[in-house]
Amino acid sequence: LVKPLRPRKYQALCGRSWRETLYLLIHRVLTRFRPRILIDVSKIDMTTTVLGFKISMPIMIAPTAMQKMAHPDGEYATARAASAANTIMTLSSWATSSVEEVASTGPGIRFFQLYVYKDRNVVAQLVRRAERAGFKAIALTVDTPRLGRREADIKNRFVLPPFLTLKNFEGLDLGKMDKSNDSGLASYVAGQIDRSLSWKDVKWLQTITSMPILVKGVLTAEDARLAVQSGAAGIIVSNHGARQLDYVVKAAQGRIPVFLDGGVRRGTDVFKALALGASGVFIGRPVVFSLAAEGEAGVRKVLQMLRDEFELTMALSGCTSLEDITRNHIITESDKYRTVSRL
Repeated sequence: LVKPLRPRKYQALCGRSWRETLYLLIHRVLTRFRPRILIDVSKIDMTTTVLGFKISMPIMIAPTAMQKMAHPDGEYATARAASAANTIMTLSSWATSSVEEVASTGPGIRFFQLYVYKDRNVVAQLVRRAERAGFKAIALTVDTPRLGRREADIKNRFVLPPFLTLKNFEGLDLGKMDKSNDSGLASYVAGQIDRSLSWKDVKWLQTITSMPILVKGVLTAEDARLAVQSGAAGIIVSNHGARQLDYVVKAAQGRIPVFLDGGVRRGTDVFKALALGASGVFIGRPVVFSLAAEGEAGVRKVLQMLRDEFELTMALSGCTSLEDITRNHIITESDKYRTVSRL
């Protein structure tokens, strides 16, 4: 199995180790479709509503930092491409374009991803700026009290290039990263990000903004229930592969929407996520890769590719709307232990 997949090639394409890539590929092989036949699929409706905003498809753009490292237009290009596709873009706190600059690209539905800094005045100021700039929701990242051990960053002694800054923090003397013996980003996170972040801070955020708050980084049913209790408007499962998605959906009990961020590379992945109960997906690496390759045109192209693949998957599965996609349309590894209902 390993040799035909050319692991190093897949690592270049996916930005993952070949072992992780192989695991994900095997996982996808083990998730099989149960297509329905003889259904009129001449018209397919992929539109959906997220937090009250109607978009063209359940495929949205995840927050990815420092996009001008990929292309000179960076977040400007991504914002324009998302608007053209009538979908949502999520801007990273660590963007190389500010909330005001991204808003200046024109109309669009945009969320703002938030890291909570030790200085809460910085956080409050940033949230209010995003709200004034027309952003519609906060995606609060909750799974990074410390940065994971990113060995490539350590080896390369990663630091933001001197000609770029974290634009949202430029006027706060927090827009630059100092050089380090290992990873400049890790040192920046250790010095600035608040490790004491807890559920009470979700409540605190609700007191300083009227924007709905999505909790990003939930992996367990227990935390999904706590997110509901804390008044979150939605949950973003961010686990690079959707291996916990169905448990989180069950715990949310339909009270708030659950989204998947990570591991989406094909329109078939979007279909599987929705079949497991997700309300939509956010894509990250495909956007950055396409941005690096062709700028705005590349991001437009990858959104169109995923849209076309998802539409084809819906048609071949006998689904004409998102409501038609159910758990009975797929079989996962865990289903061998239970009976799949026959429609």
